Amino acid sequence: MNFEEHLRSLFVDADEIPESFRIDELHQREYLSNGEMVQWDGEVSTVYSPICLPTADGLKRKLIGSYPLGTEKEAMEALSAAEAAYDNGRGEWPTMSIEGRINCMQNFVYKMIEQRDLVIKLIMWEIGKSHADSTKEFDRTVEYINLTIDALKELDRRSSRFELAEGIIAQTRRAPLGVVICMGPFNYPLNETYTTLIPAIIMGNTILFKPPKHGTLVHYPLLKAFKEAFPPGVVNTIYGRGANVTPGLMATGRINVLAFIGSSKVANDLKKRHPKINRLRAVLSLDAKNAAIVTKNADLQLAVNEIILGALSYNGQRCTALKIIHVHKDVADTLLELLSQAVSRLKLGMPWVSGVNITPVAEPGKPGYLKECIDDAIMNGAKVINENGGTAVESFVYPAIVYPVKKGMKLYLEEQFGPVIPVIPFESIEEPIQYQIESPHGMQVSIFSNDAKELASLIDPFVNLVSRVNINSQSQRGPDVFPFTGRKDSAEGTLSVNDALRSFSLRSLVAAKMNETNKQLFNDIVKGHESNFLSTDYIF
Repeated sequence: MNFEEHLRSLFVDADEIPESFRIDELHQREYLSNGEMVQWDGEVSTVYSPICLPTADGLKRKLIGSYPLGTEKEAMEALSAAEAAYDNGRGEWPTMSIEGRINCMQNFVYKMIEQRDLVIKLIMWEIGKSHADSTKEFDRTVEYINLTIDALKELDRRSSRFELAEGIIAQTRRAPLGVVICMGPFNYPLNETYTTLIPAIIMGNTILFKPPKHGTLVHYPLLKAFKEAFPPGVVNTIYGRGANVTPGLMATGRINVLAFIGSSKVANDLKKRHPKINRLRAVLSLDAKNAAIVTKNADLQLAVNEIILGALSYNGQRCTALKIIHVHKDVADTLLELLSQAVSRLKLGMPWVSGVNITPVAEPGKPGYLKECIDDAIMNGAKVINENGGTAVESFVYPAIVYPVKKGMKLYLEEQFGPVIPVIPFESIEEPIQYQIESPHGMQVSIFSNDAKELASLIDPFVNLVSRVNINSQSQRGPDVFPFTGRKDSAEGTLSVNDALRSFSLRSLVAAKMNETNKQLFNDIVKGHESNFLSTDYIF
């Protein structure tokens, strides 16, 4: 059996799939708008898994369901519902006490956990993520929501007092911004989406939520939980092709916040559609070409272990993945050999296989694009270093180590978002620094060295070129309490448990001259619990 036949054999017959991992087709015919599950009888989008099944006509992607293909009409109705629920800041949700909003969110989490098994299975089948990583994604999302609740409690506790300055007494709290449109990515359809959706909701905003193109069905089992946990119009879903439904929404000027995780090209286009960009707040996590720098003073085995994790976890389909490797020419051959050995030890298979490392890629066009990148590199003087690197069968792509990559190749600057590891040799450390200066991206870098003086000399310039410098470790988002952002085309705004609460709110204050009349008025309001904003209630 040659290697291509081996890859083909990874796709097994339906009756060979363990029963606990099988999935029934899920055909969604409703969506959430204005507190109601609205029935849909229009056009639908069919969902095929990246997991293929053998048929008489060869390997075919498994049909797993379908969902509504909404139009601008339904999107505008959802916008009107969100506006009505916000009611210029006078609605039930934006004026609700922090404690009240927290109670609603805790109710949502309880209902969300009831759907755990189905959501995990949908992540696995819809985007080809391993069962272990799909489980981790769900559980991490629940943890993120609970951390957000705790962070909001602490934020509110610090605001539950009055300040006196220059004869003015005031109380400052964070207030919502209005209508937020949230759009998440396919690679973490639940977790990444909820890192904007949850803080936006809990801060009192009302939401238009558009699920990602791949990973749409993942959210269907949770719509009922949103409906039951929050007042009508707080969360509204939008379905349909992004090019058809989102530009019109932005052009209305009635969107207050754009929360988007995806490409900078799309983000720029959406922002330009808004007639008053100065009134639009954007919270964006965008392109990245995170680099690893391996100096001649690095522990090469450690570097390889971290690069494999960083470059190939979930097939490299992560914005935080390591997507370009700079290695000092003196240790390049050794690093390439160790990388090749490490790739050969990876476990290949379908998502339900225990301990699997490499699974089918999610996007139908990805294998073809990766082949273009590899062919372009070869045509310009590079080679695929590891045996069988780049071999593809349908949605399965075996990891490729490509060397030496240089300026002008597609792999040099383009974000491959797949299991390809481009490696660039360097003689002077100025070369990787210059690469980062010229790069349009600025999310993270990983530096591998055991020389303290060398590390210090690299830390100082790189903290001003990217938003996170990782020492002897892969690039990554977590822990969620750390700030997550980027420079240049990689991000706008900061996401972390604490920063996200601030990103989706504004500091507002109530102030008065400190005299007996105002003092008595403030006391009467606070003691009588007449206001949810002007309050000294302490949330435990």
